[in-house]
Amino acid sequence: MTFTRGSLAALLAGVALVASAVPLKTDVAHSSVSAVFKQMNVPVESKFKSFNAQIDYDAAHPDKATARVDIDTASFDIGEAEYNKEVAGKDWFNSAKFPKATFVSSAIKPAGAGKLAVSGKLTIKGKTQDVTFPVTIKPEGGKQVFEGQLPIKRLAFNIGEGEWKDTSMVADEVVIKFRVAAGQ
Repeated sequence: MTFTRGSLAALLAGVALVASAVPLKTDVAHSSVSAVFKQMNVPVESKFKSFNAQIDYDAAHPDKATARVDIDTASFDIGEAEYNKEVAGKDWFNSAKFPKATFVSSAIKPAGAGKLAVSGKLTIKGKTQDVTFPVTIKPEGGKQVFEGQLPIKRLAFNIGEGEWKDTSMVADEVVIKFRVAAGQ
């Protein structure tokens, strides 16, 4: 393979651009991911205790931003150890076989002052869907705070199999709420 001066310069410029991109570090203490759903028609909000968010964001070029969020499905905390074990089991998250739920962005676009439109792929329990949702972004304490909500249908991801497919006990509609504080 032969490099010309132009191709070598382009390669080096590309390496320099990649090397200068600095992903934001997530402030876990000020970040959260939760699921809001109705159980017997009563709203319930439960948090995931463990997740990792990787965000590469430059306010001057939001269309070049990327985001990836990995959630430890076994960390879902309903508030009682027995229920947490049940939800990590085969009929719900099947955390032994599918330990992570993942979102990977494919496009992030400006949507007005302090707003982004985020698109990507959401994978839960081996099922992947294309999703798009709004995100607000604001500075707070030297960090950027990304907040949003993503409505999903749990049955589209096989969350709640067997007798739990009956939506009279647990509704099909679930809203994933997130707040990610991140900075340099």
